[in-house]
Amino acid sequence: MRTGQRWVGRGAEAVRVFFDVDDPWTRPGPTRAECRFDVWVAVLFYLLAALSLEVARSMSMLTTVSVPIWAQHAVTASAVIPLVWRRRFPVTVMVILQLHLLVVSVWLPMIAQQWIMLVVYFLALVTGMAWAQDRWALLWAVLASLTMMFGGTVWSFALGQAWEQITSNFSAVRQPQGLFSFATATTLLVLMVNGAFFGGALIWGRSNWRGARRLAVMQAQAVTIEKQAEDLRRRAVVEERLRIARELHDVVAHHVSVMGVQAAGARRVLTRDVDAAATALSAVESSSRQAVQELRNLLGTLRDVSSGTARADMSDLVDRAPEPGLRDLPALVAQSVRPGFTPTYTLVEDTPGALDTVGAPLSLSAYRIVQEALSNVAKHSTAKRATVVVRVRRHGSSGISPYVEVEVVDDGSPCGATTGTGLGLVGMRERVTSHSGQLDVGPRLSGGFRVRARFPLEPQLVPTALTADPARMA
Repeated sequence: MRTGQRWVGRGAEAVRVFFDVDDPWTRPGPTRAECRFDVWVAVLFYLLAALSLEVARSMSMLTTVSVPIWAQHAVTASAVIPLVWRRRFPVTVMVILQLHLLVVSVWLPMIAQQWIMLVVYFLALVTGMAWAQDRWALLWAVLASLTMMFGGTVWSFALGQAWEQITSNFSAVRQPQGLFSFATATTLLVLMVNGAFFGGALIWGRSNWRGARRLAVMQAQAVTIEKQAEDLRRRAVVEERLRIARELHDVVAHHVSVMGVQAAGARRVLTRDVDAAATALSAVESSSRQAVQELRNLLGTLRDVSSGTARADMSDLVDRAPEPGLRDLPALVAQSVRPGFTPTYTLVEDTPGALDTVGAPLSLSAYRIVQEALSNVAKHSTAKRATVVVRVRRHGSSGISPYVEVEVVDDGSPCGATTGTGLGLVGMRERVTSHSGQLDVGPRLSGGFRVRARFPLEPQLVPTALTADPARMA
C-alpha cells in the first residue's frame, strides 16, 4: 500500500514538474506583431485546408461523406478560425480544437483525417503548452484533451465507422503474420499514432515555453548587470569625489595652517631675529607653492571625474607631480618646524628598504593622516614637541601580521574652544577603513595627544573596527 502511494506521489510530482505548475514565472502575452502574425497563419491554414479538401474530393476520397460541400468547408473553417486567438487565449483554443477533433472524428472522420486538419489540431496543442500563463489550468485542459482524444478513438471503434473502414481497406488480410491479431495490431497502431501526436505536441510546447523562460531570465539578468554596472560607475565617481574632497581638505587645512602659524611667528620675531623671520617666511613660500601644485593636481583629477568617468590612472595628465607618500614625510615634518615647536621623524623597519615596498594608495593615505595630525597640532594644541614615527613590519611572527604604522604623538594640551569642524578625523577614519586598518585617536593618560594608524600589508576581508579609547593611549 505504501509502495503504491509512493509511486503515485512520484508520478504526481513528475507531472507537476513537466507542466511547471510551481514555476513563479508567467509568460507575457503576445505582442501586437505576434497577434497580426496569428491572423495571417489562420488565413494560410484555411487556404491550405480548403485546397486539401478539394484535392481529396477530386480523388474520390470523400464519397462516403454525406454532408453538402459548403458544410465540409464550414467544418474546415471552424477548425482554422480559432487560430487567430491561439496565443491570446491558448488554453481555451486548445480545448475548443480538441473538442472539435472529437466531434468531427465521430461525425466526419474522413475530414478529421485530412493532413492539414491534423496539423491545426497539433498546432493548438503546441501553442497551449507553450503560451499558457496559468499552468494549473493548462494541466487540467491537457487531461481533458487527452480524455477527449482517446475517448473519441474508442467511440469511433465501438459505434462509428472506423473499424468498418479499416477492415474494408485491408480485406485481403486473412491470417496475421506477426505476434498480434489483426484487431490488436490495428488498435495498437492507432494508440501509438495518437500518443506520438499528443506527446510530441506537449514536448514541443514545453520546450518552447522553457526557451521563452530562459530568454526572459537572460534578459532580466542583462538588465540587472547593466544597472549594476551603472551603479558601480556612479559609485566609482562618488568615491573619487569623496577622495578628492578628503585630499582638498587635507591639503588646504595643512598648508594654510602652516602658512598661518609661520607668518604669525615671522611677525613676532621680525624686529628681533631677522634670520628666524626669514626662515619662517621661506617656509610660508614653500608651503604655498606646494599647496598650489597639489591643488592643481586635484583639480585636474576633478575635471576628469566631472566628465562622468572615474579616474583609474592619471599618469597621462601633463604637469602632474607624483602624489606624496611615506617617503615625503621627512620633508613634511621639516616644513612643520616653527618657532617654539619642533617635530621629529623616526623610521623603524624590520628589514632595510621595507618602506619602499608599501603600495602607493596606502602610502598616500598614511601620509595624509600624518599631515592632518600635524595640522591639528598646529591649530588646536599648545605642544612644543611632536614625534612622527613610521613602523614597517614585512615579516609577521607570533600572531602579528605584516603592517605599516604611522604615529604622531605631541606633548601639548588642547587650546580650548577652536573652530574645528571634525572633518579631519572623519577623513582619517575613511582612509583607514578603505585599507581595512585600525585607527587610535585620543589623549594620553601621561599627557599629550596621540594619533596612530595601522594598515595591514596583506588585505583583510573584513575591516577592523575603529577605536578611540583613551585608555589605550597611555
